[in-house]
Amino acid sequence: MVEMWPKWFRHTEGRWGGKPFHLTKWQACIVRLLFGWKLEDGFRLYRRLLLWIARKNGKSEFLASLALAFFLVDGEFGGQAYAFASSEAQARIVFEKAKTMTTLSPDLMREITVGADTLFVQSLRAKFVPLSGKAVGKHGLSASVAVGDEMHEWRDGELLNTLHQSTSARDQPIELLASTAGLKGRGYGEILFDESRRIERAEGGADAVSTVDTLVVIFAAEPDDDWQDEAVWYKANPNLGVSPTLRFLRDECAKAKDSPRLEADFKRYYLNQWIGTADRWIPLDRWDAGAPDKQRWKVIEEQMLARTDRTCFGGLDLSSTSDLTALVWIFPPVEGDERWVVLPRLWVPADNIELRARRDRVAYDTWAKIGAIRTTDGNSVDYPTIRAQVLADGEVFDVRKLAVDRLFQGHETGVALAEQGLPVEFFGQGFVSMSQPSKDFERLALSSLLDAGGHPCMRWQVDHVAYVQDDAGNIKPSKKKAAEKIDGIVALIMALGMAFQPGGGPSVYESHGIRMI
Repeated sequence: MVEMWPKWFRHTEGRWGGKPFHLTKWQACIVRLLFGWKLEDGFRLYRRLLLWIARKNGKSEFLASLALAFFLVDGEFGGQAYAFASSEAQARIVFEKAKTMTTLSPDLMREITVGADTLFVQSLRAKFVPLSGKAVGKHGLSASVAVGDEMHEWRDGELLNTLHQSTSARDQPIELLASTAGLKGRGYGEILFDESRRIERAEGGADAVSTVDTLVVIFAAEPDDDWQDEAVWYKANPNLGVSPTLRFLRDECAKAKDSPRLEADFKRYYLNQWIGTADRWIPLDRWDAGAPDKQRWKVIEEQMLARTDRTCFGGLDLSSTSDLTALVWIFPPVEGDERWVVLPRLWVPADNIELRARRDRVAYDTWAKIGAIRTTDGNSVDYPTIRAQVLADGEVFDVRKLAVDRLFQGHETGVALAEQGLPVEFFGQGFVSMSQPSKDFERLALSSLLDAGGHPCMRWQVDHVAYVQDDAGNIKPSKKKAAEKIDGIVALIMALGMAFQPGGGPSVYESHGIRMI
C-alpha cells in the first residue's frame, strides 16, 4: 500500500499541489498498521483511527487519501463512504480534497465518476458523499467508511454514534477520526481525547476502554513542557520543517511571548494541547506603557478640543441598571504622535453608587469624586443625559462614525442620535461583529499604542478583562463576572471597529512601521 500511494494520490494545494503523495514515516506507519494487521479470519484488526496532531501537518490531506484508499481497496459492493464534521462546510474540506485527488489521478479517474456532491464507483455501486453536521435523517445509512474531521468542534457524539451503528452490517468497516486539540469544556472532542489517552495507557478497571480495534496516534507536547523550546515543537509536529515551516513557528512563538491569548493559541494549535482561555488578556504593564503621563486623562478632552487635525470614532455601550454605561471616543494617530488617544465617558446611577462601591469593592465613589466617572440622577441609567452628552461631543469633535449597541435602549438611542445628524452604525456584540475589533484592540494594547492617560477606571477594567473564544478562533471580551465591569473596554473595541472599517482610520503601521509583539 505504501508503495502505491504516490501512484494513486497527488497533493491538492500549495507548493506540493499536483505532485505525487509520498507518505512520511508517521503516515506510512499508520497505513501499514491499518491495512496490514489482520485477524485469523482475514479481516483487518483496526476498525477505528483516532489521530491527534497539531495544525498544518497535512491532517485533512492525509484523511482524504486514507478515505479514498479504503473506499476502493476493500472492493465493498454497495459501499458507502461518508465525510462528516461539526458542519457540512467542514465535512466538505476532506471531501473536496478527495475529489481533487481523484481528478489528479488517471488511475482513480478510471474507477470513479466525479460529481458535484458525490464520488461514485460504477463497478461497485459504491458512493462517497459529505454529510451535514446533524444526525437527523442519517439512521438509514450503512457506512463502510466514515471519515470525521476536527473532533474538537463536535458538540456531541450523536452523529458519530449514528454512523458507528450504521457500520454493523459491514465485514470490516473503518472509522477515520482526526483533529487538533480544542478548548476545554466545549464538547465531545475532549471526551474522545480522554478516551484516546486511556487507550494509549491501556488502563484497566470497570470503565476500561476496549483497545482491540482502535489505533490511537497522538502527537502532542506534555503539559509541563516548555512551550518556547523548539525541541518540544517536534512532539506535536511530525512534519515540522516541511509543513509547518520552522520559520513560521518561530514567528508565531515570538508573537505569543507577550500575549496570554496568543500563547494559549500557540499551545492549542501548534503543541496540540487542550487549553482554557487565559485568565488575563492584556498585561497591565503594556497598557500602562501607552500612557507616559498618568494624569493626562484629566486634560485629554481639553487637548482634543484644541486639535483640529484629529478625527474621531466612538463606541456607545448602553447598560442595564447594574452596569456602567460607556461612551468612548478614540482619536487615531497623526504625524508626530504614534498613539491612539482614548477619551472615555463612564456613567453610573447616583442613588446606588456607594452601595455598589461597598458590595463590589470597586472605587466607584472615589472615581466619581475625582471626575473619572459621572453619575446620573436616580437608581437607573438616565438615557436622555447620555444622549445629550453624545450630541454635545458631536458638535465639537470631528466624529466620523459612532457604533451604538443595538441591545437594551440601543436602537431607540441610535435612531434619536442619527436623526440629529450623527453618523450612527448599529453594532452587535456577538463573535462576528466583535472578533476583528477585539484583535485590533489586543494588537494596539500589546504595542502600547492606546493612550487613555492613566484613566483609573479604564485601567481597572483592563486589569481584569478576559476574553472568550469560539471554535473558529473568533474572540470577544467576556462579561461573565458581574462585579468586574468591562463596559469601557467594550465601547473602546466598538469604536475601533468603526475606525478600522473601510474609510475609517489610518493603518496603525503608517505611523511607526511593522512591530513585532
